[in-house]
Amino acid sequence: MDAWVESGITDGVGTVTLSSWLYFYDFVHERFADDRILDQPSYVFRGQRSSHWRLVSTLDRLLGDADEAERAAHLQRFQAAARGRRGPNPPLIEDENDWWALGQHFGLSTPLLDWTTSPFVGAFFAFVQDGESRADRTEHRAVFALHEPLVREKSDRVNVRLGRGPGYSLHTGIEFVRPQSDENPRLLNQGGLFTRCPDGDDIESWVRCNFEGENDGYVLMKILIPDRDRDLCLRDLNRMNINHLSLFPDLYGASQYCNLHRLIPNY
Repeated sequence: MDAWVESGITDGVGTVTLSSWLYFYDFVHERFADDRILDQPSYVFRGQRSSHWRLVSTLDRLLGDADEAERAAHLQRFQAAARGRRGPNPPLIEDENDWWALGQHFGLSTPLLDWTTSPFVGAFFAFVQDGESRADRTEHRAVFALHEPLVREKSDRVNVRLGRGPGYSLHTGIEFVRPQSDENPRLLNQGGLFTRCPDGDDIESWVRCNFEGENDGYVLMKILIPDRDRDLCLRDLNRMNINHLSLFPDLYGASQYCNLHRLIPNY
């Protein structure tokens, strides 16, 4: 049996199916170890429990095709509700995406998607939650790899065509968000960042639309790993110090770490 099988690339998107978690390290080393531009990793990663889930934000799932005013009202409601709840002398937040990022940290439905610079952290989030019912379970878990420089460049071109300056991506291109606030230590520990897609859109659809006919390289790669390897994956990642303790430096992380010790043999 092959260690992995590639489906081929269509419109910048392709799928790689691993026959076992045991080949994940080899695949990452082969494809991503030297893949850097200006000393920064080219790809960012996201893990999802179900291979069927779209790369769509929680706010889009909540509001669907709601207009911009309804989305703005949702954020304003959170800003008002957060008053007096950010501790003494909280830092000033002026950027809208920083407000969204703060809300994301505390469970608010937002237009942001979480990503990480580490494929192994991405794998952790793909496997850490168990399927609670048959409806939740799929044959594979998914780790997505998104080529940030190519997406940034394409987003700038889209914006220029629409008469907007380079770097302006809201409602047109995909925006990469790296908050500067100190209120989210989890983000730092996870090598975290966010993407913001045009309202109502999902990452894969955006890539296929804007990279139509470009079949030479992966803009978005979907790496499928067998669901049956969950315990093996989480044990290996724990030996690499990728666990709740390292990624969630708080009492929540400590509690979840202890729970996995009870649930996974030899964790």
